[in-house]
Amino acid sequence: MTVAVARLAGAVALSAVGGLTWAVAETRMFTVRTHTVAALPPGSTPLRVLHVSDLHLTPGQRLKQEWVRQLVELEPDLVVSTGDNLAHDDAVPSVRRALGPLLELPGVFVLGSNDYYAPQAKNPARYLLPSSRRDESTVEAQPLPTDDLVAVLSSGGWLDLTNARGRLEVAGHHVSFVGVDDPHLDRDRMPPPGDREAFHVGVTHAPYTRVLDAMHEDGAAMIIAGHTHGGQLRVPGYGALVTNSDLDTARARGLHGWPGPRPDEPGGAGSAWLNVSAGMGTSPYAPVRFACRPEVSLLQLMPRQ
Repeated sequence: MTVAVARLAGAVALSAVGGLTWAVAETRMFTVRTHTVAALPPGSTPLRVLHVSDLHLTPGQRLKQEWVRQLVELEPDLVVSTGDNLAHDDAVPSVRRALGPLLELPGVFVLGSNDYYAPQAKNPARYLLPSSRRDESTVEAQPLPTDDLVAVLSSGGWLDLTNARGRLEVAGHHVSFVGVDDPHLDRDRMPPPGDREAFHVGVTHAPYTRVLDAMHEDGAAMIIAGHTHGGQLRVPGYGALVTNSDLDTARARGLHGWPGPRPDEPGGAGSAWLNVSAGMGTSPYAPVRFACRPEVSLLQLMPRQ
């Protein structure tokens, strides 16, 4: 090996170590991603919605728990939780601690795969495949205490939207909801048609296109989802490589239209708003993020013109 080749190999190795160190550190760089969006009926008063997703909590993650607890200081009118709260079979008390003050506010929730089954060790490279979808019939998975989790999430009055509809009065707004169980596990079943309010919201853990289409057809003005982790490992200047679903990578996180752009953009007439959260956590077996900080979304909803 020549000196030049040796130096190049050393530089590559140092870069790899530096990148990995940053990716581990980034999992603790919690942030609030704020969007202001005209989604409410004309003449409405503003509404603040806090979207929390993919906590993937373990009992030892005290820093994350404390950070989530203080989100009540954002004074949201409504909290939407889109699942994957657990990453350990003893983590339900951690969820209670993290969400405690928020559970006293109006809220709704759906569940994700890691609210039913514990994460499993696997080749980290699978996260870079188009989908790491789990097949329950062939994978032996450890069940999690789902009933205990649902009891905690429901304890303050949050609506369970597991393949269900619901209504809430929030800050003077009458809001209707439609939700589904986790599409990543093929548990999603759109509930029978029902009456809806002028502001109608769809809630799902995984943003599979069949669910987004169904909620759009159901009249949702806004659809709220998680699951993607924003791609988890993003390429600066390019974005996400995967979404762990059939959603396009351009919508791996953030606020977008579905289908297509918003009505004030070409070809977007009649579309709904879609907010996909990059979420707060990771699998314990892939505890890294790169160019994709853990986040919650604060949606500042305004009336349409």
